[in-house]
Amino acid sequence: MAVVPYKEKDSSKREQVAEMFDNISPKYDLLNHVLSAGIDIYWRKKAIGLLQSVKPKTILDIATGTGDFAIEALKLNPDKITGVDISEGMLAVGREKIRKMGLENKIELRSGDSERLPFEDNVFDAVIVSFGVRNFENLLKGLTDMNRVTRPGGTCLVLEFSKPRKTPFKQLYGFYSKRILPLIGKMVSKDDSAYSYLPESVQAFPDGPDFVGIFEQAGFTQTRWIPLTFGICSIYIGKKRP
Repeated sequence: MAVVPYKEKDSSKREQVAEMFDNISPKYDLLNHVLSAGIDIYWRKKAIGLLQSVKPKTILDIATGTGDFAIEALKLNPDKITGVDISEGMLAVGREKIRKMGLENKIELRSGDSERLPFEDNVFDAVIVSFGVRNFENLLKGLTDMNRVTRPGGTCLVLEFSKPRKTPFKQLYGFYSKRILPLIGKMVSKDDSAYSYLPESVQAFPDGPDFVGIFEQAGFTQTRWIPLTFGICSIYIGKKRP
């Protein structure tokens, strides 16, 4: 059974995730940095650094949200970055951020479903996503569509929460994510469900080797799994066959 933010509603996971992000979009960036003690900034930098040798000129940032990962990807000096998201609320915040930074000529944010991407086959040198695949209604379908729009020989990079596996960090993180995180999230975002959904969705997500198996099933090869910060977060990277 799919983990969803609003259990009392009959709408699909996709619709509920879009509604949730619309609700929390004004406070999303603040909460991200507060709840991770700023480590999310390091995670994004580390992930984008792994693409330096690839030198991608066209990048697709899936589940782009407010555009933080797309902005970080500018360090790769691409010609163009396109971000897609299902939440108009998040896109509005992201577009304003990009406008204030004067980056409209480099980054374009578009409304789009990550599992039905509005692009031709084989067009992007790199497809990236941070903290988004966990929210897919159908993980394999979403990853397969990411493979479709990646050019042959191109790279896919996924940054996502994962579950710490070692004692005592496993227990400490479990307590924080189930008790502290929802409380702070509720106080700041005023959405009771959004930050209860986060630990539930992390717990249900097939991380580590399980994710790599689905990643490869979607068509990616030369896959790597790189755990970060005691396993709270992981980077997955793979190539599309030439």
